[in-house]
Amino acid sequence: MPTPFQVPTDPVIEKLTKYLKENAGEVSPPTWSLTAKTGSHRERPPQQQDWWFRRCASLLRKLYIHGPIGVQRLRVEYGGRKRKGRRIEHSRKSGGSSIRDPLQQLEKAGLVTKQEKKGRKLTREGIGLLNRISAEVLKEIKTPSEGQQ
Repeated sequence: MPTPFQVPTDPVIEKLTKYLKENAGEVSPPTWSLTAKTGSHRERPPQQQDWWFRRCASLLRKLYIHGPIGVQRLRVEYGGRKRKGRRIEHSRKSGGSSIRDPLQQLEKAGLVTKQEKKGRKLTREGIGLLNRISAEVLKEIKTPSEGQQ
């Protein structure tokens, strides 16, 4: 069975986003998500309407790839460079609530669980979901290329 290691990232996140919108009732964007920036390095809030579901899908994939991982390390992963005009740029961490809140919602959905002193990791249900979606993506990738030959 294919895993997220073996398929391209973008199609997996797209399918996961669609799945979370339709099937995960516990995952829903809070009211502040439409106006809040995702970190101090950003100038504006996200422009995509479904950024909350994309962030949840991306977090699921990162938990699959990197294993048990904490919020602080994820803040570094989602951080970026802070522009300071003509001065030298410095890296900044992402905002904690734009990572912590989606993880808490994914815990309520049963896809993520806390591991003592190590952070959060995927449950069996979460691993199965990612493997199933990876298999669908790999199947979609292979079928069009066979038809072109």
